Amino acid sequence: MGRADRMVSALLIMTLGLPLLWAASAAAMAALDASAWQGLLADSQTLQALGLTLWTGLLASGLSVALAAWLISHNFPGPAWARLMQALGPMLAVPHAAFAIGLAFLLAPSGWLLRALSPWATGLDAPPPWATTQDPWGLGLVLVLVAKEVPFLLWAAATQLQRADVAQVWTRELLVARSMGYGPRAAWWRVLWPQLWPRLRWPMLAVLAYSLTVVDVALVIGPTTPPTLAVLAWQWLLDADVTVNARGAAAAWLLALLVGAMAGLLWQVPRQPAWRTRWTTGTRRAPAQRSMLARAGAVGLAALLCLYLAVMLSLALGSVAGIWPFPALWPQTLTTRAWASVWGSLATMGTTLTLALASALVALLWSVAWLECAPALLIDRLRRLIYLPLVLPPVLWVVGVHSLTLNWGIDATWAGLWLAHTLAAVPYVLIALSPAYTGFDPRFRHIAASLGHGRAVFLWRVKWPLLRAALASAFAVGFAVSVAQYLPTLFVGAGRFATVTTEAVTLASGAQRSLTAAYAWLQWLLPALVFGLAAWLGKPRRY
Repeated sequence: MGRADRMVSALLIMTLGLPLLWAASAAAMAALDASAWQGLLADSQTLQALGLTLWTGLLASGLSVALAAWLISHNFPGPAWARLMQALGPMLAVPHAAFAIGLAFLLAPSGWLLRALSPWATGLDAPPPWATTQDPWGLGLVLVLVAKEVPFLLWAAATQLQRADVAQVWTRELLVARSMGYGPRAAWWRVLWPQLWPRLRWPMLAVLAYSLTVVDVALVIGPTTPPTLAVLAWQWLLDADVTVNARGAAAAWLLALLVGAMAGLLWQVPRQPAWRTRWTTGTRRAPAQRSMLARAGAVGLAALLCLYLAVMLSLALGSVAGIWPFPALWPQTLTTRAWASVWGSLATMGTTLTLALASALVALLWSVAWLECAPALLIDRLRRLIYLPLVLPPVLWVVGVHSLTLNWGIDATWAGLWLAHTLAAVPYVLIALSPAYTGFDPRFRHIAASLGHGRAVFLWRVKWPLLRAALASAFAVGFAVSVAQYLPTLFVGAGRFATVTTEAVTLASGAQRSLTAAYAWLQWLLPALVFGLAAWLGKPRRY
């Protein structure tokens, strides 16, 4: 490590570490008010909201991990895995809030699902008074979280399984296990999963933290009486009363303690759990049963894709629906009035695009410089600091970032919003880029040096061109993260800046169904276009 690399590493630590530590310390100061904690514990909603948070968050996280592992075990390696990778981009591009709005349109008492079953199967000729979306058990919220987190975990696993130094070795090990008499599922759980699990702990922790602390999705499709603790904390933080506001900060810290406790339990899960033998041993199956199990992975992937397709179709149809009486399956009239209104909001579009492009670009540049210049030991030691926005509850993190922008005099400005979005995007970009960057074959550097080329030529002509797929994918991830930001945009921007996400979530609680669907569709379309562009840029060149 040369002197220039040490200077760059120190500069990178200062540019990211200072805002992160400032925001974290400001958030910590919110926990010092004893009266706020007393008010939190005395509030009648706290205990119910905490129990609902644990139920929905742990159930969604557990189901997400189990389904992701099940899909990998039935598809890797083989052609089905390649098809799964092609389907991940469009699914990852769908923001959580947009998916929640589309699912609410699908499952609502007047939604597409009941329309398709009425009246021939249900006997209904009017929307029933059923709590199908904001149900008191939080099942709608769990369904949204599972459907969104499974693709994220599959993508996190793919970043490991597609590494040149890992995929070939693990594939050979699976073949060796098969030659020793183990079936495909038994070989996967005994050979590959114990090696993959430690590499997925940080993505799994991000899933757990998000499931326990999500706000925007819970506002759209989560329970309301009482809401989850994250929503309750957000409502208190928006209150004009200083006492209630402090109670919201205390609730945010209670969420942080909860996430910390769950993370500690997650880190104690062994690499080879004792219950794996139940999944990898048993009676010998008949050929027909083995064939059925072999097709299970394709069926599971098809079900996930069908759910996404139905959600996006419900949004697309809802955005142009005019008069639509129940139980008609198709609207009587179609109108583009909602899209005309969206097209007229050029300021909202401009704010969304400029924030996403700027924050994704800066996050990518910082991540590349960090992985290129910082030593491996320093990267490992500071990993927890960089991933801080992932594990802190959004309602607590936004308090710290807001305090940071206030002290720096950039609150309610575009620069303050850009800083908040960039801090949120850096961890995701770093997670997306690290496996490919750290797994790059160092022998290419030696070959370039033997030909008389310096480091700059090696980076521009060899390394970065070979990593362009990973670089483009990481940029797309940062873009999607910025587009999906809801709490920082409202809190740090002081309500002066509107994005497609804030408009979609705000409209979801009203009666403007077509306008809500149009903004939700646009919230998906922008990241989808960037992911598509990244996939095109990442294609291997043909000479």
